[in-house]
Amino acid sequence: MDITQQVSTLLTTKMGVPRQAVSPEAALRDLGVDSLALEELRLLIEEDLDVDLENAVLTPRNNVGELLAAVHSAAA
Repeated sequence: MDITQQVSTLLTTKMGVPRQAVSPEAALRDLGVDSLALEELRLLIEEDLDVDLENAVLTPRNNVGELLAAVHSAAA
């Protein structure tokens, strides 16, 4: 499973986001991911993908594509 699929799976299974709502343009806040949920998602991503997102500046205003870019950057 690649990074995009893993993050999408976490959004749907752990955050309760409908799969069809997950797209690169979708704002995290529009998916119901508030600042607390984003911190939980960050920790899940770090654990599942073995990456460090400590320096990534992410807010609920970011979209899924920006989240994925941060994860890809941390994994490189």
